[in-house]
Amino acid sequence: MTHEERNKASHEAAYKRRMLKKAAAAEEKKARETTAAASQLALDERFMKEALKQAKKALALHEVPIGCVIVHDGVIIARGYNRRNTDRSVLAHAEVAAIKKAARVLNDWRLTDCTLYVTLEPCPMCAGAIEQARIGRVVFGAASDKSGSAGSILNILQNKQFNHQCEVTGGVLAKECGALLSEFFSGLR
Repeated sequence: MTHEERNKASHEAAYKRRMLKKAAAAEEKKARETTAAASQLALDERFMKEALKQAKKALALHEVPIGCVIVHDGVIIARGYNRRNTDRSVLAHAEVAAIKKAARVLNDWRLTDCTLYVTLEPCPMCAGAIEQARIGRVVFGAASDKSGSAGSILNILQNKQFNHQCEVTGGVLAKECGALLSEFFSGLR
């Protein structure tokens, strides 16, 4: 083998090693991302179950069963559930109640480091309150084809024309959240 052939073979072997190393790094990154996504989903489901508990409180009051929790640093700092009829107020939505409580707990109206979990996709009013509170992430259960403002009808939470956008994850425990709403509405018919 000539010097040139040895050089070429050496370069090819080095190239193959670099490509194998790159492929291994990509696989490792993909595995880490998959593990992180599974971990995040488990966390989201845990907190959505807490929001469902709040929705059941609304159901007990014969209200539309919507519940909400707000999480900061892995801890629930506020809870809310729908009380529109009970309080005779159009403003008594689960998200608004929870946002007010979270602001008191953090002593700030800015809730940028918080995640809001709600059993039904926010309506325009609640999406506006979420945007104004600068909430960093919103996780909802069931989509709303009547007033959904996190992507179903409007996407207020990610509108680039506003000065704040939220990360949005939808469909977490959607079946359970939707079933609770269906149970309530079938009872009215």
